Amino acid sequence: MDGNFSYDPAKNYDEDTMAQQRAIEKEIAESQSLIGSVLSFDDIVEEYAKEDAVYRHKVEDLKTRYKTVRKVRGDGNCFFRAFGFAYLERLLTRPEEYSRFVDITQKSKDKLLALGFPQFTLEDFHDVFMDIVSQVKSPGTVEKLKETFNDQGLSDYFVVYLRLLVSGELQGNEGEYLHFIDGERTVKEFCGQEVEPMGKESDHIHIVALARSVGVPVAVEYMDREGNKCNLLSFSPGEGGEGGQEAQPSLFLLYRPGHYDILYPL
Repeated sequence: MDGNFSYDPAKNYDEDTMAQQRAIEKEIAESQSLIGSVLSFDDIVEEYAKEDAVYRHKVEDLKTRYKTVRKVRGDGNCFFRAFGFAYLERLLTRPEEYSRFVDITQKSKDKLLALGFPQFTLEDFHDVFMDIVSQVKSPGTVEKLKETFNDQGLSDYFVVYLRLLVSGELQGNEGEYLHFIDGERTVKEFCGQEVEPMGKESDHIHIVALARSVGVPVAVEYMDREGNKCNLLSFSPGEGGEGGQEAQPSLFLLYRPGHYDILYPL
């Protein structure tokens, strides 16, 4: 111990320790891109496997269905950022689907206003969100989208609006979601505590609500320590396709405890 150390009874050392930990986490987070480059599984196998040997088997399992992975910064917003980037990237080559998405998200502002969201702040987030969506239009490029999503201000505005869409879906259809919320909270309380604040991690209820609010089916590969294969869960908007079949996923995400990255199928 430092011989010059002098205990100060008025000082909160627990707070100092937590502040130091937050500073370390912030430094680590800021050293990573919000949206990274596409990597092969061979590039990331050591990072994934160092936590547990079973992850190495699961990486091999993923290689049978996916060609590459794109890393997303783990800042508590990774699900929304991964969803947003992956879906806009998909829309670069799907003009009809792009038009559908623009129509839904343009109309979403009025739905949120009708639910009581404040107009002044909502309009700011919606305007930036739609400006970013418009970058998909020809000649939209992956490089331009990546540049935008790595701009902290723009990227965070986009994430905030996706969070508001989830909040609106949950509050507008309260009866469908209330029994999935623990802690004897109302849906509005849950949204105020677990959905709208930046940095709050996402669970099944967030994924279901976002898929439904924008009509985008999502598949998530869950990489945990059980078994030797990942568990694939599909989240549908709830609209059956032709013949009553569920729509095929529009994007694929990889979930490790507390974090989402983007997957690209073979």
